[in-house]
Amino acid sequence: MTDVLGSKVSRRALVRGSVAAGFALAVQPIAEGTIITDTKGLTAGMVKFKAPDGVQVPAYRAFPTKGTGMPVVLVIQEIFGVHEHIKDVCRRFAKLGYYAIAPELYFRQGDVSQIKDFQVIIRDVVSKVPDRQVMTDLDAALAYAKTTGKADVTRAAVTGFCWGGRITWLYAAHNPSLKAGAAWYGNLVKGSVPGVKNPVDVAPTLTVPVVGFYGGKDAGISQESITEMRAALAKGKSGSVINVYADAGHGFNADYRPSYDEKDAKDAFVKLQAWFKQRGVV
Repeated sequence: MTDVLGSKVSRRALVRGSVAAGFALAVQPIAEGTIITDTKGLTAGMVKFKAPDGVQVPAYRAFPTKGTGMPVVLVIQEIFGVHEHIKDVCRRFAKLGYYAIAPELYFRQGDVSQIKDFQVIIRDVVSKVPDRQVMTDLDAALAYAKTTGKADVTRAAVTGFCWGGRITWLYAAHNPSLKAGAAWYGNLVKGSVPGVKNPVDVAPTLTVPVVGFYGGKDAGISQESITEMRAALAKGKSGSVINVYADAGHGFNADYRPSYDEKDAKDAFVKLQAWFKQRGVV
């Protein structure tokens, strides 16, 4: 594959090139056909920025080496953290001319890349991450992008996957200055922490237009919850919509896992680009 989605490499090549080491232990082994986007023409790598609590937050960022005034996209991690797939998503956006940045949003609570058990990640790390901390870290990530002289934060968007899909809806409600959002298969009516707000709660007052991408065969996100979210969105004026891919399951954009659905993932990414363009991000 030679388009913006990068190139596919075999499982053997992944191991030989040690690329698999960039993925969280909980998602090993890495699927054959994983997409790896190169850094040709890009500046890409880890940086740190200061959060309101004084903590230096690690983040991966990628952007075209040449040029300024780039639109910004905040890329919000899956539950497995900012591993190689999330970094690759940043590079895909950078190839399109974006300044893409993915903060490590629960590094304070633990390093999930070294945890093999999904349930342990939920119990020991994710359940302890306050939404307020996430919101202010994302604010700080945008502020950092502005200081680089490369990014135009007046044209900012947000996108996130799984855990980050839920956060995408919440951050769009938190930051009305965003131009648009794109949420991928994030919980709508429930979260990891009981008693906190969820997308369905903020939908009626949402002003930022968000497009949602969900799977019709997602065992963790019911079609009833999608119907409930659509009804809540209809009470507001954001113009947000939810696309459901009938044959897709959870994580259908995760090309490093068996859940990947190439056809639907490509279609959703094209729709995302059009959504951002129509709403003035690019």
